[in-house]
Amino acid sequence: MTPLLLRLLLPRAKEYASPANRAQAGAVAGGVGIATNLLLAAGKFIAGAVSGSISITADAANNLSDAGSSLLTMVGFRLSAKPADKEHPFGHARYEYLTGLAVSVLILLLGGSFLKESIVGFFQAKETVIGTLSLVILAVSILAKLWQWSFYRRVASLIESKALEASASDSLSDVGMTSAVLVGALIRRFAGIEIDGVVGCVVAVFILISGVKLVLETTGPLLGAAPDPDLVHRLKNCVLAYPEIIGVHDLVIHSYGAGKVFATLHAEVDARTDLTTIHDLIDNVEAEAGAKLGLELVIHMDPVTLDDPKLDAMHAEIATVIRQVSPKLRHHDFRVVFGPTHDNILFDVVVPTGFAIPDEELVRLLSISIKRIYPTAVPKIRVDHDYADFLEE
Repeated sequence: MTPLLLRLLLPRAKEYASPANRAQAGAVAGGVGIATNLLLAAGKFIAGAVSGSISITADAANNLSDAGSSLLTMVGFRLSAKPADKEHPFGHARYEYLTGLAVSVLILLLGGSFLKESIVGFFQAKETVIGTLSLVILAVSILAKLWQWSFYRRVASLIESKALEASASDSLSDVGMTSAVLVGALIRRFAGIEIDGVVGCVVAVFILISGVKLVLETTGPLLGAAPDPDLVHRLKNCVLAYPEIIGVHDLVIHSYGAGKVFATLHAEVDARTDLTTIHDLIDNVEAEAGAKLGLELVIHMDPVTLDDPKLDAMHAEIATVIRQVSPKLRHHDFRVVFGPTHDNILFDVVVPTGFAIPDEELVRLLSISIKRIYPTAVPKIRVDHDYADFLEE
């Protein structure tokens, strides 16, 4: 059913990269979510009213909140498709994350409300009457949510949408919730044991957990989450595939939503290479790697002196000094300016996220160690932070 529905509603299956087509796919997914969740909510509200079950009513309210989530998702896709303007030169793709955050707040409020009601129901238990209609509605709901999970995952993979991935996860959580409600109803129907308050608490906790997960998933990109390690690895390999590029460092990636990823990095090249030639190479690498990985890439060229025995020996000794301070450290842009009274030794030392030694203390330790080896040296060390684990092997 899913492939047929996608062919009918999303006929341009190879053109989802554009904002307009992402918005169309998001609108279709949101519309399907609204329709299915409203139907499930209506059926469960009827079952809850007939049976007097708090847990079934809570599950119905969860489906109603899912319909609201789908509506917000549709709005988010529509807003994120707006073109860039003077006030927002990087576009509006992060609206998708903002609507996801609004959905998560709604889910948390709903879960808290039903947890309170279920706890009251647990201590003031009232008898429920579970009929065949209620059991059928719950069973059909489980099947519908499994299909919904599959549908969201399919569309999310087509348009690379974090919002729809979150909706798919929520649908799978709903399967667990409704299954718990169904088990409780079956126990009441056939064993005569009243556990509606307990099941209601379980459903409420499920709702709260899904809300917290969604908060974490949607706030991460807004706060500046670390880039995808696979993207970092592929970008590094793409750039180093050119033999003229000796090394790479200082990668920074900024994401403004799907299709709006910007990256900068430094590429080391032989200082003896003709400037015009290497500039042309860098232009080609930016265009080809950027197009291959779907991002806007800017590369800064760093000339490196090669085949200098004296410089190579100094470099090797100082690399050993850096490793002795911590094997987690990396360095780049090593160069020496020799003078009659002193030598300026310049390099950048790269520290990983969460490194224990403060920057100033690290510079002091390295400077002391270098001056022990080269008393006339004047170390000029700059600390870089590896925001993408770019230099990790």
